[in-house]
Formats: sequence, C-alpha cells, structure tokens
Amino acid sequence: MECNNHQVCNYIYFFPPKYREYGAIDDVDIDLHIDVSFLDEEIALAWDVIRSEPVIVRLHCSLTQYLNGPVPTVDVFQTMEYAEQRIPVLNEFCVVCDEPHVFQNGPMLRPTVCERELCVFAFQTLGVMNEAADEIATGAQVVDLLVSMCRSALESPRKVVIFEPYPSVVDPNDSQALAFNPRKKDYDRVVRALDSIASIREMTQAPYLEIKKQMDKHDPLAHPLLQWVISSNRSHIVKLPVSRQLKFMHTPHQFLLLSSPPAKESNFRAAKGLFGSTFAFHGSHIENWHSILRNGLVVASNTRLQLHGAIYGSGIYISPLSSISFGYSGLKTFMSKNLFFDTHVSCTFYMNKKGQNPQFLQSRNLKCIALCEVITSPDLHKHGDIWVVPNTDHVCTRFFFVYEDGQVGDTSINTQDSGINREILRVIGNQTATG
Repeated sequence: MECNNHQVCNYIYFFPPKYREYGAIDDVDIDLHIDVSFLDEEIALAWDVIRSEPVIVRLHCSLTQYLNGPVPTVDVFQTMEYAEQRIPVLNEFCVVCDEPHVFQNGPMLRPTVCERELCVFAFQTLGVMNEAADEIATGAQVVDLLVSMCRSALESPRKVVIFEPYPSVVDPNDSQALAFNPRKKDYDRVVRALDSIASIREMTQAPYLEIKKQMDKHDPLAHPLLQWVISSNRSHIVKLPVSRQLKFMHTPHQFLLLSSPPAKESNFRAAKGLFGSTFAFHGSHIENWHSILRNGLVVASNTRLQLHGAIYGSGIYISPLSSISFGYSGLKTFMSKNLFFDTHVSCTFYMNKKGQNPQFLQSRNLKCIALCEVITSPDLHKHGDIWVVPNTDHVCTRFFFVYEDGQVGDTSINTQDSGINREILRVIGNQTATG
C-alpha cells in the first residue's frame, strides 16, 4: 500500500509493522496493490491480466469535495480485503452493473455482461465491449470457429433447444432498442445477418474498417452480431501452434479449451490431489458447442438437451477410446496403429487444399471432439469403455479438435495407453496448473 500526499496529512500514527492511521486527510491518493500472481497463466490471459504486475486500486480522498457533507472516512484494509476476495470470482459478476450472474449450470471462465437490458446497452454502445477487430487481430482462427459453431446451431432442426443463449444485440439505428431480443426470437433474421458476416480470412487480409463498411452496407446487423458472437463466449480458446498439437489427432484445427473459473479449477486440483485424474474424450455434435462454450458441459440426461440414450444413468458421458466419442460427434473414422503413417496422414491433411490457408475452416460440414481431464474418484462410473461422470465439477475440458470434409479421425486412440498419455501431458505442459 502506498500513500501519495499532495497537500495535507494530519495526525499520523504508526502501528507496527506497516500500518498508518490518518486523523484528517485532504487530497490524498492511496494505492492498493493487489497481488494476482496466484492466477493460472491461461486464466490471467483470458482476463487480460498481467500476473507479474499487481492490480492497483486507487482511492482518492479530498475534503474539498465534501464541503456540504460529513468528512469522508476510508477503511482501506476492508477495501483491500474485498478486492483480494473479489478478484478470483470476477467471472461471477456482471462487468457493467457488478451484480452476481444467475447461472443455471455454474459460473464459466470469461467475465461477461448480464442479461439486463440496461447492461446490454452499456456493454455494446458505451465502449465497454472489446471491438471485434481486436479479437480478430489476436485470435482470428478462434473467431472463425465461434462463427461456425453459431451457424451450426442455427441450421440445426433442434435450434429452439440448443441455440442458447439467443443474441442480445442493440439496434445500430436505435440505441434504445434491441434488434435481436431473447424475448422475441427471430431465427431467420439471425441467419440472414450471419450470412452477411464477411469471412474471417478476408478480415485478416484487408483493412478492418473497409470490411466493416461492406458488412454494414449489406446488413447493418451483421457486425453487431459478430461482436456478440465473440463477446458472449465464456470459455478461453487458443489455437495451438503446430509444435504443441497432438499429431495423432490428424487435424490442423486444434485448440486449447478451458471453461472452468478459478474456483472450479481450485476444487478440481484439490479433488485431483485426493483421487488422481486421467484423460478421456467427449463427443458431441458441432451444433451443441455454441451453447457448451457459454453454459459449460452439463448433464443432459433426461432433459430436452438429451440427444442419445442414457443407458448407464445420469451424467456426462466420456470415453478413453476415440472411436466411441467420434461416434457421438458423427465423425467418420479410420484405423491406424502406425505412428509414421499417422504423422504422414496428418501432414497430408494439413496441405490437402492447395492455395487455401489451413489455419481457417473451409467447410460448413464440421465435426468435433473434446479431450477432457476427469477426476478418477469413486463417483466415476466405468461401464467398460463408456464412463459416466455425474459430478460436473469433476470434468474439465482441455483440448478441442475440429474436422472438415475429407478429414477423418483415428479410432485406435486410447488415452490410457502410456505413450498417448505421455504425449498429452507434454502438450499440456504448464497450460493448465492442475497438478
């Protein structure tokens, strides 16, 4: 804690070891330095926080601004304690009104705005929300993926169930009204706006403002919808460089995917210390991931979200075998036991479309699969190669893989094989601090 005294500081009492009390203060700045080094590296990145530097809360005290009222008093230690307690749970509060979010399935990682219309207006019209240009400049492939997931959900026959949340977008021609309103859903209008969004690849190759002008001319709701697609994502997704990709997954579209907030990660680490953990696949159609990234993996058993059976009871279904989870994602697969062949095929798919940038998705026919870390507690029900996790706090997404037309997955992958497990741990490195 620092005190920058500009004019008057009366009655200073010193209390060991580092306490100071002011009888009267005027025009004094008090800086509270909040240590955030405890945040995991990827969580700090998701929150745009520099772990090596403290977060500074500046309190400015001035008697001259309270001439018609009582002398202000500041309990800086209470403020300090409050700030230290709030930082780990920033994601649980609205970034505008600071009211707690009401979650159906528990908090997610990235902070966002609540559903109150006043907060939505402030978020989108007063500059609180990051510009889409910033996100595209730093993570174009991720934005490309988010748009594709949104499209898949909208094109699904189950869109009424799975396109959740529905956009809240302020009308660019009337800042007091919502052009897209969850209370008045118009899926066809959202599709038209989505179709008017320029390809993310084009946005990286031309001046962004020019692209935005073209979108605004074609459909004034296209760009606001793009901003919503980006800002409503509550998971942290990073495109993995080739050096950190899992070659046996046979796709260039590999992402680090974290959705657990600090509190859940902390509980996960504690449970891992007691029971240990392992890795397993979770297969789900691409149309479901628009919701999963914003609401988390949920127990869909015996709910309207359930698409497949729940023969082994209620819970999140995972498997150590890629073949089983690929089946749930609708992906065609191939068999391979040869590591050299795996690598060769993988590289072939990386370059199979000449003249096109393999960083971006080329097809609307997409399949996907997630690789999760799961606590091996007695609650984990194993039925052969089908595992059921009833406790959502005991499973965390780690990786996400996307496949296009012409790409296939390898059904021979077993996460319990020592070589596969070792490669997963190598790629994870310090990306997650779960052990």
